[in-house]
Amino acid sequence: MEKIPNIVGRAKEIAEFEKYVRSGRPEFIAVYGRRRVGKTFLINQLFHGRMTFSMTGVLEGDFDEEIEAFMDAMDLYGFEVKERPATWMRAFTLLRKALQPKVDAGGDCIVFLDEIPSLDTHGSGFAKALGHFWNSWASLHNNIKLIVCGSATTWMIKNIIDSHGGLHDRITHEMKLLPFTLKETEQYLINNGFHWSRLSVVQSYMMFGGVAYYLSLLDSNLSLTQNIDNLYFDVNGPLRREYKRLFKTLFRSPEPYTEIVELLARHKKGLTRAELMQKLNKDSGGNLSEQLENLIECGMVRKYKVREKKVVKSKGSIYQLVDMFSLFHIHFADKSGSDSRFWANHLGTPETNTWLGLAYERVCLLHVEQIKATLHIDTIASEQYSWRSKESTPTAQIDLIIDRADDVVNVCEIKYSTKEYSLTEDEAQKMAYRLEAFRRETGTRQSLYLTLITAAPLAENAHSDDIPVKLTMDALFG
Repeated sequence: MEKIPNIVGRAKEIAEFEKYVRSGRPEFIAVYGRRRVGKTFLINQLFHGRMTFSMTGVLEGDFDEEIEAFMDAMDLYGFEVKERPATWMRAFTLLRKALQPKVDAGGDCIVFLDEIPSLDTHGSGFAKALGHFWNSWASLHNNIKLIVCGSATTWMIKNIIDSHGGLHDRITHEMKLLPFTLKETEQYLINNGFHWSRLSVVQSYMMFGGVAYYLSLLDSNLSLTQNIDNLYFDVNGPLRREYKRLFKTLFRSPEPYTEIVELLARHKKGLTRAELMQKLNKDSGGNLSEQLENLIECGMVRKYKVREKKVVKSKGSIYQLVDMFSLFHIHFADKSGSDSRFWANHLGTPETNTWLGLAYERVCLLHVEQIKATLHIDTIASEQYSWRSKESTPTAQIDLIIDRADDVVNVCEIKYSTKEYSLTEDEAQKMAYRLEAFRRETGTRQSLYLTLITAAPLAENAHSDDIPVKLTMDALFG
């Protein structure tokens, strides 16, 4: 496959897009994902010079502003429009008439509607008009490739992907775009002139989570510490107010979502649905279930199974915040005050060291597939889950267990340090205690491999040989 200039990673998505364009049938593709992840950039770069029509909704615009954006786009693509449409139904009629000669001429007719949740202003009837456009005309032409895109995950799922109206079962493909992996983040930084160590790359991931736009703001002439202060802690930092914008873009009513996210941020091990209901003082979990699913869909939260005795259960699953930027913001937003060089002034303090340890755990949990590949078990069927003791005192918990079909279980312990990690006698005993508690309570007869994932290499000492499997942060790069 030909490499697309300026695009890092996204090989799977590029291959899928090209396959859809060559399919020989009408395609209706819905693309969604968190704000700033690179959805629009990917589509514009991939189809540069091949678009038949493209328009972008005006964020927080009213109906008149959205129609004005439509008119501007029609003019930009050379379509003469002699009237200003009073409704979206009429706007799509005008678009159909403009596209018809292009469709009749053969060749691909690629139509891209970006930020479509913004186009659906109150009472505008946009979703119905879009459905009519597709059902009555576009779906009848094999060379029509309609791509719709939006950051408002709840709107995209409810009104497009899982629509019960005119677009019910009309989407031919859906694509959720996720942040870069660590390897993709490293490649992005290299391509843009950064000469950072892998430790700095991992630390940047702890703050920015592989979100393409955040990475684009980094200055290769500065250290990571200087970049963090400039982007976030400076009074005019471009990311200082990003948290509110993020949730306002993702959800039309963001308050319930930020309440959940901020509660999960205070519980590093995560919470069950029942625990969330109790702490949020909710009598009914109906809305909570939907909100959690929406947070999972946009990559903010992960849901993972737990093991009890010999059974891995979905019921009682734990929800955990994994959006790295949100974790960073919630932890430090109220602590920095007016200190524009907060990060430089607090490096190495217990507060930042504790947070870095927590963030490293999250980064590892986001790269389980890379860990399995490094262990050469990616071709072996496996499932991963968490385990929380119901019997031991103090309570034992293991955040990552990889249960393999070859009768082996990797029981993973995650430790962060910038220098060689020295395993103390106390920590070695705690690991052994958790391992034995897991063996006893689950009744497993599988082989248990204690697997230590450190940032820096493990120092050799009297306890290091007790660890049969040792990985460093390099494993997270795949």
